[in-house]
Amino acid sequence: MKTGYLNKMIAILLVVLLAPASSCKKNLVPIGEITTADAYKNFGNYLPILAKLYDAFAISGQQGGGGNPDIAGIDEGFGNYLRELFNMQELTTDEASIIWDDHTIHNLHDMTWDATDIFIGSMFDRIYYEIGLDNDFLRNTTDAALTNNGITGSNLVTVKQYRAEARFLRALSYAHAVDMFGNVPFVTENDNVGVFFPPQQSRTFMFNYIESELKAIDVDLGAPRFEYGHADKAAEWTLLAKLYLNAQVYTNTQRYGDAIAYANKVIAAGYTLEPHFKNLFGADNNKSNEIIFPIESDGLHTQGYGGMTYVVHAEVGGNMNPVDFGINGGWDGFRTTKQYVALFSDPSGNTDKRAMFFTDGQILEMYDEYNFNDGYAVRKFTNVTSAGQPGSDPTGTFVDTDFPMFRLADVYLIYAEAVLRGGTGGDINTALTYVNMIRTRAYDGSTAGNISSGQLTLPFILDERGRELLFEMQRRTDLIRFGKFTDGSYLWAWKGDVLNGNGVSPNLNLLPIPSTQLTINPTLKQNPGY
Repeated sequence: MKTGYLNKMIAILLVVLLAPASSCKKNLVPIGEITTADAYKNFGNYLPILAKLYDAFAISGQQGGGGNPDIAGIDEGFGNYLRELFNMQELTTDEASIIWDDHTIHNLHDMTWDATDIFIGSMFDRIYYEIGLDNDFLRNTTDAALTNNGITGSNLVTVKQYRAEARFLRALSYAHAVDMFGNVPFVTENDNVGVFFPPQQSRTFMFNYIESELKAIDVDLGAPRFEYGHADKAAEWTLLAKLYLNAQVYTNTQRYGDAIAYANKVIAAGYTLEPHFKNLFGADNNKSNEIIFPIESDGLHTQGYGGMTYVVHAEVGGNMNPVDFGINGGWDGFRTTKQYVALFSDPSGNTDKRAMFFTDGQILEMYDEYNFNDGYAVRKFTNVTSAGQPGSDPTGTFVDTDFPMFRLADVYLIYAEAVLRGGTGGDINTALTYVNMIRTRAYDGSTAGNISSGQLTLPFILDERGRELLFEMQRRTDLIRFGKFTDGSYLWAWKGDVLNGNGVSPNLNLLPIPSTQLTINPTLKQNPGY
């Protein structure tokens, strides 16, 4: 069992009443149903309520499994934030295809989706469910509300930090919305509870809002690494660095100098690369000093079929042994394309340890999207500790592995890319040092894989991000930033629903606003091309 801060509390869902959630930690007992007004009179409830805001990224219901979803209309397992984020960011790219035939799942890798896609709709819904939770917490913790509830002294300071964390989580969700959907509905705690049509704001407006929110909460967030699992200043700086790296895409204005500045702040905060790459992706990865911000999982207390349980189980199939992954069985899900495998071709013959492919019984070519043996399998994430022990769930169903939403190697690569794109405040020699630190680890401490300054180019950075960040829910965004997602300059198996790949319409760089949202909010406008 993990020892992160989410294991020290009971998470409760705040809507109108407070009801026990499925992520109760350790031996704490659900407090039952109380009114919102009563909940906020007791300072002891504030941290449990905050826990729900975090847990909503990892679990998607009140029961666990698939029986009582937060959002009606989609299975609790399917309708999970991390699960849908993986689907949007990985299944749409060269990194992953899935053999299942559930609903419209194959439309993602084939790039044939439309506005009725159930998984795209679920992603949109989860983003705004999270934003709704964050807004509700912020609405009930204003200065006036805290005064009315008798929250004073050190408790008042603590709640201000909690508010900053809630604002960070809301900014993170809005960043996902802007990245995937472009112009999106905008709602904050200042909007009254009830039925109204949230206005749709432009990508540039939302970019500026997210930036201003993140900068505003810096004073109240905890210091970097003050407690694992909490959003802290380093998480805020990392999100800003990622926002600035993509500013050209989002606003048509480059901000690479700002990306370098905030990457430098993170790098100076004391994080270090995990010496053993595989330890970043196992059941006790909470011990790593490289992870800046995780979405926590616990095999006993955050049970559900989304999140990292989905990622680990869906990796496993064919001749793969589930015991090696610390689970009770594979779901025969993901394989990768030969084009992604080709990123690891090393003319020197040295082995990049990040090439975590399973090939026994697999063929390289993905002739049949519905056959698990077509395409190499991936064995990156496991439910096994660094000591070789399985996670805490004795059934082997639910996993302990946290998702590293932000980690130091990504920040190093952000710095290097921003320098290559002409950002001020950095230098190419430092960028080369950071990249070679990552590659030295990838080659088990050998410098055999290190590159020269002449080899450090933007195409190299895209490939290196692919090698380093496989299955870490970034590939779609990276390919779009490099202009490789929709056009014919980079093809992979079944892109455009063709075995050898085909270019597709550039409108697919944005996902459609779900048709259900257009129905219930007639003020929304669909993205072009849908």
